[in-house]
Formats: sequence, C-alpha cells, structure tokens
Amino acid sequence: MTLWTSAEIAAATGGAASGVFSVTGVTFDSREVGPGDLFIALTGETTDGHRFLDQAFAQGAAGAIVSQHTAHPHVRVADTMAALEALAVASRRRSSARIIGVTGSVGKTSTKEALFAALDRAQPGAAHRSVKSYNNHTGVPLSLARMPATARYGVFEMGMNHAGELAHLTTLVRPHVAMITAIAPAHTAFFPDESGIADAKGEIFAGLEPGGTAIIPYDSPHRERLLAAARPHAAHIVTFGLDDGADVRAIEAMRTSLGATFVTARLGERELSFTMAQPGMHWVSNALGVLAAVDAVGGDLAMAGLALAELGGLQGRGARFTAPLPGGEALVIDESYNANPASMRATLAVLGADAATRKIAVLGEMRELGEGSAAYHAALADPIVQAGVSRAILVGAEMAALAEALEGRVQFVHVADAAAARTSLMTIVAPGDAVLIKGSNGVGLAALVASLHAGTL
Repeated sequence: MTLWTSAEIAAATGGAASGVFSVTGVTFDSREVGPGDLFIALTGETTDGHRFLDQAFAQGAAGAIVSQHTAHPHVRVADTMAALEALAVASRRRSSARIIGVTGSVGKTSTKEALFAALDRAQPGAAHRSVKSYNNHTGVPLSLARMPATARYGVFEMGMNHAGELAHLTTLVRPHVAMITAIAPAHTAFFPDESGIADAKGEIFAGLEPGGTAIIPYDSPHRERLLAAARPHAAHIVTFGLDDGADVRAIEAMRTSLGATFVTARLGERELSFTMAQPGMHWVSNALGVLAAVDAVGGDLAMAGLALAELGGLQGRGARFTAPLPGGEALVIDESYNANPASMRATLAVLGADAATRKIAVLGEMRELGEGSAAYHAALADPIVQAGVSRAILVGAEMAALAEALEGRVQFVHVADAAAARTSLMTIVAPGDAVLIKGSNGVGLAALVASLHAGTL
C-alpha cells in the first residue's frame, strides 16, 4: 500500500521532486532500507546520509529526500531534518486516527507496546505505533511519517532527558490522550530533583487536542504536580494505580502458579478481570494505565484484557528464556536495555518472586544519575537481599557504592565491564538458576544475553 507519493512528499516538505514515484515505508537508517522505502539522507556531526544513497537504492529504496544532487529518484529540500519534521506534521494533519502519546521515567516502551497490542487485538491492522524506542527528536517524527493515512489508532512514545524536549515533541504528535507511566529518578544528572523530572514529563499535556484526556499515575508522589500540569490543557483527567483513590484501580491482584498475575480492575462502575502475562506489580500498574487509555479512545476493554494475557516480554525489557547449560538449563530474565533505581527495584522484586532455588543478579551501573549516583546505587542493597539473591555480579565503576553496601550480606563480585561479567557468570551459573540481567544500555549487557540465548556462554 502506498504511504506517500513524490508529489505528496514535495508538497509536505516544500521540496522539488525529480519525477514520479511512490513509497511504502520511511527510514533514515540505510541499514534498515527495504524495497519500496523512502530514504531520508539526514546530516549530522559525524555522518552524512548522502554517502549511503547508492547503498539505500541497491537495497530497494524507491525514493529519497536529499539536500544534495543525486541521480536517484528524489525530493530535494534545503534541510533534510526539517523535511522529516514537515513530513511528520503532514502525516498527523491528514490522519483521522485517535492518537495516544506515552511518556514516563520507566515503562513507556513496554506500555506503548501493550497499548498497541490491545488496540490491534480488537481491530487487526488498524493501529500504528512507534517501533523500538524511537522516542526522541528524530524517532518521533519518523514514527509519525510512517503512519498510514488509513490508521484508526496511533500510539507514540516520547522521551526526554532535558527540560523542553517533550514540549516540542508533543506539538508534533498532538495526542488525543497523553499518558505518563511513572516518575522516577532517571537522567537526574540533568535535573535538580525529581520535581524537575515531573515538570518535564508534564510538558506532554501541552500538546493535547481540544477535548483531550490526561492519564496520570495516582500512586506517584508527584501526582498533584502532574494534575496541575494537566488541568490547563485536558478536558478530562483520569488517574490509574493500586491505591483506592485511583479512577482505574486494581481491586484484586494475585500471582498465579505460572508466574502471571490475575487482576480485577475497576473503571468507574465497571469491572474487568484479566490475566497479566508479565509478572510484577509494576506491570499491573502499567496494565491499569493501558486500560485507561484504551477506554479514553473508545477501544474494546475486553479485547484489551485478552491482549494483556497474551503479551510477551520485550527483548531487553523483561523477555524470559531458558539458556542451555551442560546438564540442564537456566532461566534468564532479560532487562538489559536500561536501568534506573525504580526499574531496578521492580525487577529485583520479580526475581525474588521466582521459584528458582538459586537466584543470580547481573547488575550493570545506572548512568546519568548525577551527584546522587552513589546513594542511588547503594540503596539497591536491601532490594537485592530481599529478593533472595545468592550471587551478584556488579558491573561498572558506579557500582562501587553498592559493592560497599553489600559487603557481608550477599556474595558478589565487582567487575569492570560486560566481558568480565560474562567470565564471572560462566564460573557460577548452573542448571535450575534464575539469572536477572539488568543495567543501563551503554554497559553492553545485551551481548551477555545474546551469549546465553545462543548457548555460547
């Protein structure tokens, strides 16, 4: 199905088309180009997409947006980044879809995927969402530019690590529903305190369409701050959470014998019972937010419940698999994509609830925590002990404070990097173990996960 014609691209960007062509997809990463795609040749400080035009067309690109001469089919513009944003604006303008914007310190990618699954379960093929963690100044407009004109729902993740970033992204997305999953210490190196993080996340409400809905975590200590940010822009405000005062709340949450959670949720006068496939109370909270958002766009709540029951863990964000070992296998919980204090505590609690006889935690340092980094790391000692961790492998220089706090409480080793963590894990992991692997993405623990997956530890 045609996504854009050359004439539409030229009209949206103010560029000049070299001829007639149509595209079925959009990308700015030459490695991702497939047949029929539009390749946008972005220029940056370290690279220039124009260098990869031949490669993109060899892989099947149907056209390109460029700011330099090329013999390939193209639309030429003055600034390719500005053209990407213009294409995003045009996509949003032509769409009649109900749009949901999602942000938060933790859980935004998982919640975005759960929302997509819930909406797609009811109307297969009618929902669109941003892929991967495309949530920044390039990822959000790309995700918008990829939205089919026929989509009935759009779910977009928006991230930030500085004040003012969401204020711009939300004007592109223009959501009918704006949701904050949670406020927690993340990117604290760039904010004076958590209140500053809450204010920056609250910028998402400024982009709400008239009549829009703000969805806010009731259990957050910053609830009142978020409510104040939403009131000038939202016609409706819905809270979700585990406490009794939330508009969408869990009145029952019981762990099943298979590790899932059976939940009964109340939405006003309505009740819905469903099984949350992913373990942990943080996932129960995410699911309540999903139900609130699905309800706000007029989606099917019963189908959303079924989708939550079928939802698998995402790679790097809770995916579970069994790793082959000599004489048996071990359970691996892959949380290698990112980490902050709140998500560390939540996933350690999930590990603690597992039935494995021995629990191993491979924990990479948490980055961008600023002056409070040592205290945040040291504070993980109690959650590690409470989870019943038998052995811990601490990775990275920032883990020194946690190593000191764990002394005499849990057996651990403190290593410099992911390669050393792999060597340490090889010497201790055994069949029947449960292994949690979690850390900031830059630590590189995904390579350790890949080794376990391939059975090459």
